[in-house]
Amino acid sequence: MSLPVILRHEAEADIQVARDQLDAVRVGLGNQLLARVREVLARIETMPELHGKVWEDARAARLKQFRYIVYFIVLADRIEVLAVLHGARDSSAWQSRG
Repeated sequence: MSLPVILRHEAEADIQVARDQLDAVRVGLGNQLLARVREVLARIETMPELHGKVWEDARAARLKQFRYIVYFIVLADRIEVLAVLHGARDSSAWQSRG
C-alpha cells in the first residue's frame, strides 16, 4: 500500500532554493537535483519504512548524486515532507518543522 506524499511549503521552498543555487553553479544542475528528489519521493511513497527514524517520528532519505536529505513523517493517511536540506546543514534546522 502506498500513501500520498505531500510537500509542506517549507520543503517546496527548500527545493527551489537548492535548485536555484545549483543552476547558478552550472545550468541544468538544478534539474538534475529535481529528478533525484522525484526518485526519492517515489521510493518514499511506496516504502517509507525503508528509511530509518532520525529524530522522534521523522525519517530521512538521501538523494543519489547530491548531498541532500529529504526529511519526512509518516501519518495514517499520508506522508509529509518536512524539509529537503543539504547534508552539511545543522540537523536542528528542520526539527522545528515537525
